[in-house]
Amino acid sequence: MRLGGQLRVASGMSVSIIGWDFTAAIALGDAMGIDKLAVAEFLPDLEQVMVSKLNERARQTDES
Repeated sequence: MRLGGQLRVASGMSVSIIGWDFTAAIALGDAMGIDKLAVAEFLPDLEQVMVSKLNERARQTDES
């Protein structure tokens, strides 16, 4: 996960991932030769799935 260190996190009673740092994500895409328009178009949808799955996994870990 190339953006693993670029997560935006909220803390309180528990830690929740709220998204990626889009500035870093767009810069990473640019460095990889991915068109900035494509990154801007697809990243929000990918981020939504990533946030949902990582928070789901964290909740399962907390319950164990």
